[in-house]
Amino acid sequence: MLGLKLETDPRWVNIVEKNIEEILTDHAYCEQKAATNAITILIGFPYHTDLVDEMLKLSKEELTHFEMVHQKIKDRGLKLGFERKDEYVGELYKFMRKGHKQEIVLIDRLLFAAMIEARSCERFKLLSEQINDADLKEFYRELMISEAGHYTTFIGFARKYGSHVEDVDARWQQWLDFEANLIKNYGKKETVHG
Repeated sequence: MLGLKLETDPRWVNIVEKNIEEILTDHAYCEQKAATNAITILIGFPYHTDLVDEMLKLSKEELTHFEMVHQKIKDRGLKLGFERKDEYVGELYKFMRKGHKQEIVLIDRLLFAAMIEARSCERFKLLSEQINDADLKEFYRELMISEAGHYTTFIGFARKYGSHVEDVDARWQQWLDFEANLIKNYGKKETVHG
């Protein structure tokens, strides 16, 4: 469904298990950034009422996810650390087209978000299947389902508002190709995208 061209090496889960506090802190901030991204989209494209409505809903859900991850941190007697820089997302951001017509900018903003959700979904699926912690296994299974829904939402809006401008599916393939080369450099840290 996601179309990712390179799967995460399952050994990444072993790295994650060595530092649960780090993955949870990084994950919490990923949720916060996802909420911020949804708000950025609705601010930048307020004339699409259905998009604004969905981004409001999504931003609230992402903040709820932040709260859920923070609760997991507290339940384990751990502390939420400072925000981590997400180099993977930074590299994806560079691939986004900027300074173009609004429609082109919207397409890429939505595909950028879809890509992050797709990779997060793939990583959460891996955790839900292979992490030895039963509580986190179930937690990441539930979040994997949510991330898949977000991915579908972003792709759907890109097609809805971009198909009259360009072949959105062809542009998505370019994103998938770019991400496949990018992700080769990741999967070595105990972070969601690292």
